[in-house]
Amino acid sequence: MRRFLKALAILVAVVMLAAIAAWWWYLRADPMVPPALPGAAEAGSVVYGGHARSWLAYVPAAKPPAPALVLVMHGSRGTGEQMRALTRYRFDELAERHGFIAVYPEGYQQHWNDCRGGANYAANLENIDDVGFLRALVQRMVDEQGVDPSRVYATGLSNGGQMAYRLGLEAPGLVAGIAAVAASLPVAGNLDCEPSGEAVAAMVMNGTADPVNPYDGGVVEIFGDASRGPVLSSVATATYWAGLAGYSSEGVHTIWPRQDSADGTSVESLDWSAAGRAPVRLVTIVGGGHTVPHPLYDLPRILGPTSHQLDGPEAIWEFFSSTEPGPR
Repeated sequence: MRRFLKALAILVAVVMLAAIAAWWWYLRADPMVPPALPGAAEAGSVVYGGHARSWLAYVPAAKPPAPALVLVMHGSRGTGEQMRALTRYRFDELAERHGFIAVYPEGYQQHWNDCRGGANYAANLENIDDVGFLRALVQRMVDEQGVDPSRVYATGLSNGGQMAYRLGLEAPGLVAGIAAVAASLPVAGNLDCEPSGEAVAAMVMNGTADPVNPYDGGVVEIFGDASRGPVLSSVATATYWAGLAGYSSEGVHTIWPRQDSADGTSVESLDWSAAGRAPVRLVTIVGGGHTVPHPLYDLPRILGPTSHQLDGPEAIWEFFSSTEPGPR
């Protein structure tokens, strides 16, 4: 009996050590101290559609007249503050450098009611009017911060990227550009939106090794939950936006220079651009996962590799700012 108990104790210890090692390897993200910036992080809230909705805004210290606004939307089970940390405060830093306001809105019960009809979270099941909420939030920023309503942009990761798509599809007059990370448009049978058919500047940033949103199209699955349904391929997603803008070519292919020789990912892009038309860009992270690229920091490995070949938020802001006429 004593030997049995001793063997059992050893087995339990081994299992615990293995679990700790697995947690460290698959779930741990690189720690980071938030940067010391001179601007202000301001919380806000409003009751919309009978629900209390909130957000966090980063306002740069030297806010210019009529600044641009960038909505940065979290993924499933996320929060605005988590998205701020997940992007390593890069949108705050970029806001300080370039003079725009970064706003991190909160989804309903940590989700956004995007265009995927089968999603089983409350925001979709209760048909929450997130487009209306974000429209009200933008107006609040216009009224209180003097934001230029013609310079409003939306970006997000995963479920947040899907919400950016919804704004592009249903409210193209609200946003001057969208950028989705680790997200592809739903297939026609899974589309629960009413597309306007109007063009909008659009950027898609997807990884070929994404374990959640399949780069080549297919069913989005998160830990066995496949309710979010099938999506188009990344190329088809970008081509859809290019078609709305009137492009008929396959886009201009570019291989980006390597920034980190030790990193196993690489970056390519397809670009559609012409005078008088909304630009469209597909950024492919070859070997990249369900993550926001960053030059230094890794997200949890369970989401796939984090590329160090580019700065994701900076690439997104560069795309947004390229749509603006003339110098700012």
